[in-house]
Amino acid sequence: MLGVPLSEIAVLVAAILIAGVATGILAGLFGIGGGAIIVPVLYEVFRILGVPEEVRMQLCVGTSLAIIVPTTVRSYLTHKAKGNVIAGVLPVWTLPAIVGVVIGSVAAAYAPASLFKIAFAAFALFIGLKVLFAPERWSLGTGLPGRALMSLYGFINGLWSSLIGVSGGSISNLILMLYGKSIHQAVATSAGIGVPITIAGTIGYIVAGYSQHALLPPFSIGYVSLLGLVLMAPISAAVAPYGARLAHRLSKRRLEIAFGVFLLAVAARFAVSLF
Repeated sequence: MLGVPLSEIAVLVAAILIAGVATGILAGLFGIGGGAIIVPVLYEVFRILGVPEEVRMQLCVGTSLAIIVPTTVRSYLTHKAKGNVIAGVLPVWTLPAIVGVVIGSVAAAYAPASLFKIAFAAFALFIGLKVLFAPERWSLGTGLPGRALMSLYGFINGLWSSLIGVSGGSISNLILMLYGKSIHQAVATSAGIGVPITIAGTIGYIVAGYSQHALLPPFSIGYVSLLGLVLMAPISAAVAPYGARLAHRLSKRRLEIAFGVFLLAVAARFAVSLF
């Protein structure tokens, strides 16, 4: 932080704290980790602090996953207490998701950031339009598929999440809703799968960035910044239960509309960042 004006540091800290509140609310409300907010905020913070371009995005993603860990745990426990977690899904998804996270943690260091921005924007756009305009018509069935296909979904969720620094809630929400599960069940179960994904992702990014310590800022463990973690994680975890309680107060359609609008905003944010 040497050479950076104190006023600028104060603004950055305020941005991190506000993002922490938003992250917690989103985690509880939609069963997601809030990486779509965390990553761009941290990217700006690390840019101003002079973190080299070649490690900046990886540091954002790794720190985002670490921040999301306590948030997803608290969100999941709150949803579980409400009884909406779908039985049998998490045991099938957990191991394949962790395998996907491990592969993604290695691949993320070598793949161009623009590729994942384009892919995420397209995916978020697809889900958002589906939730807003065809919540009942777009369907793959009325019951969940067999173990093999469900395991594949878990792997894809883990792989994708580790590449872009999210807990996987957007992907798992879509999958579960396409198979006839309600938005409330999807959100609760998505919060659950976010726990192993974010824990495995954090460990993966710590290991992946261990050899890059010369390029990383102080107080970093691999591709995880303790500065971002300490400032944002406690706040996001503290407010996550409020978002979860709000989700249970909203009607099915209102929650779908809110989730769809959020995803379209995320898609737009990633699309704009390409230019």
